Amino acid sequence: MSSSFSGDETAPFFGFIGAAAALVFSCMGAAYGTAKSGVGVASMGVMRPELVMKSIVPVVMAGVLGIYGLIVAVIISTGINPKAKSYYLFDGYAHLSSGLACGLAGLAAGMAIGIVGDAGVRANAQQPKLFVGMILILIFAEALALYGLIVGIILSSRAGQSRAD
Repeated sequence: MSSSFSGDETAPFFGFIGAAAALVFSCMGAAYGTAKSGVGVASMGVMRPELVMKSIVPVVMAGVLGIYGLIVAVIISTGINPKAKSYYLFDGYAHLSSGLACGLAGLAAGMAIGIVGDAGVRANAQQPKLFVGMILILIFAEALALYGLIVGIILSSRAGQSRAD
């Protein structure tokens, strides 16, 4: 009973779960951040409609989180090709950890952006001097997702280094 497959047969499962985790968790963070910030923008727009376009910044920053997850998911999924190159459990676990690092960092950043964005745009409507402070806090929250993206790319690049083929 010979097979053309070399490597561990269950390893691609972990790799694909990593790709899915990167995209799903990042998009959950993006969705939460967009929804929570959007509620703040809508509420603030009733009082000060001229500030609505200026207050869209948290919504845009939350949307970028989904792109981070998409990038890592594509990197992972292109690295899973057991027919072309042996794919071992080490590779699957590297891709799983890559997806989880990016996805969960994106989820956490989305929650932070949503909460800060909601409170920030409402406060900005009452005191315009708070805008720069709100933007700085949003940048630091976005940086959390960027850290996850960087670590995810580094972990994903470790796949394929388990054995010399």
